[in-house]
Amino acid sequence: MKALWIAATNLRRMFRVRTNYFFVFVFPMALILVLGATFGGSSTPRLGVVAQRSGPLGAALVRQLERTPHLRVVPVADPAALLTQVQRGSLAAGLVIPARYDAAIRAGQGVTIRYMARPDQSSQQLGETVRGAVAQQAALLGAARFAVTERSASSFSAALAAAARVSPAVPSVAVTETTAGTALFSRTLGQFDQGAWTELLLFLFLISLTGAVALIETRRLGLSRRMLATPTSPGTVIAGETLGRVLIAVIQAVVIILGSALLFGVNWGQPAGVAAVVILFALVGAGAGILLGTLFRTEQQAVGVSLLLGLGLGALGGCMVPLEVFSPTMKQVAHLTPQAWANDAFTQLVGHHAAITAILPQLGILAAYAAVLLALATWRLRRVLVA
Repeated sequence: MKALWIAATNLRRMFRVRTNYFFVFVFPMALILVLGATFGGSSTPRLGVVAQRSGPLGAALVRQLERTPHLRVVPVADPAALLTQVQRGSLAAGLVIPARYDAAIRAGQGVTIRYMARPDQSSQQLGETVRGAVAQQAALLGAARFAVTERSASSFSAALAAAARVSPAVPSVAVTETTAGTALFSRTLGQFDQGAWTELLLFLFLISLTGAVALIETRRLGLSRRMLATPTSPGTVIAGETLGRVLIAVIQAVVIILGSALLFGVNWGQPAGVAAVVILFALVGAGAGILLGTLFRTEQQAVGVSLLLGLGLGALGGCMVPLEVFSPTMKQVAHLTPQAWANDAFTQLVGHHAAITAILPQLGILAAYAAVLLALATWRLRRVLVA
């Protein structure tokens, strides 16, 4: 029971500092948004389409876009909402088919279709896909208009129906896309998926390491000695300190997981597997943070080393640059860090929708890291407390 009270005290001390709210909750979500919008990719880009009152031809164009491979069409109510979602990165691009699109074409009038996109390469590539779909419909409409002009059809509707019947027999150019070797990234990854789990791992470890500052402050103020002066064993103090850091990490993980799922549509995969990775990685971070807190005497020393280790190991372990782009040698070096094994686990859970049984090797390695670090932290903290 005393261990729980010590853990709760650490939790209160953590959130008593107002700036911690920003670094624990707001900053990770902002980074997920920036990284996803800048570098995130998806094998199935989302195209928003506004097609209110566009008529049968507008609906036919939407159906043609929906049949396009590796493209997801999302209906949007109005152009203003479409522009907002494209700006926020929720949609890769947007298409506005004007009202009375059908009536204007049948009357022989020109029609302008608006395409909205951010100035990046993926949006420009998607624009070519949209232009291809529009050009395909324009070819049918042009053939129908020609038939009406030459009086070989009684009406535009009859000519368009005839053109639609004949078009499948017209030879066309087919493009087949294949991947040579093994694809680096899963085709099911969303725009924000990888950024979400890498930032989760980066901040869990970084916040756990900076928890060393609180431990040093506890020792400097003599709180540990006062606790030991009561009927409280060193083991209880160590358990409370460890549990407090695990609770902070788990709370931060829950906020990032739920926030990224609600705001960015990240599908984290099997809950049991995600929970196992988060808890084991939180134990790894808790052990590293407590061990660091026993090795230094001042808060300034602990902060500097915590930032250096947290950011350095995060970069090496694939939290800033995907492990998939590492050379074989660098991948082996990266797997000296717990971050790399946790990244591998999330790649299976999120990228391949695997079950917890598929990540048992990664969970075993993380458990070994946690056991070693917690054992060293316990040994060092016991020596510091009773010294």
